[in-house]
Amino acid sequence: MDTTHLHLLLNHFPIIGTLIGILILAYGIYSGSRRTTKAALFTIIIMSLIAIPVFLTGEPAEESVENLPGVSHAIIEEHEEAAEIAIWLMAILGIISAISLINLISKNQINKSLVLTALFAGLLTFAAMARTGYLGGKIRHSEIRGSSTMLNQNGEGSSEKTSGENDDDD
Repeated sequence: MDTTHLHLLLNHFPIIGTLIGILILAYGIYSGSRRTTKAALFTIIIMSLIAIPVFLTGEPAEESVENLPGVSHAIIEEHEEAAEIAIWLMAILGIISAISLINLISKNQINKSLVLTALFAGLLTFAAMARTGYLGGKIRHSEIRGSSTMLNQNGEGSSEKTSGENDDDD
């Protein structure tokens, strides 16, 4: 298995896992369950750790696809920029979750403001990770790129008209 395969294999975990973690965390907060809150925070921490190899394998994955027909360098760059933001948010979320979990274990009670901060950071991070995943999907899945973007022979985006479209320059 090479780094491209590893990137493609792991990239879904931080997205879906973070969503699952924040849903469990929301339930833990709502129910007041320490055990559920701990499980949620632990899940989020694991997803933060999995995001590291996903991010680190992104550049080698880019190298393996950037010269393939139909691959747009502009789409890759947009995905890469989103990934840089998402990994920082994921790191912050992981740290907040770790602090919350340590606090919960050591004090044997839920610090609601700290856990609510983790929940809010989780929602923000999930949005960033989901956007990053969507942009990554656009690299090889032309069906989600939209009809307004065509790729020229170099794989770069253009807004050229397809045959059959009318010019309004009469």
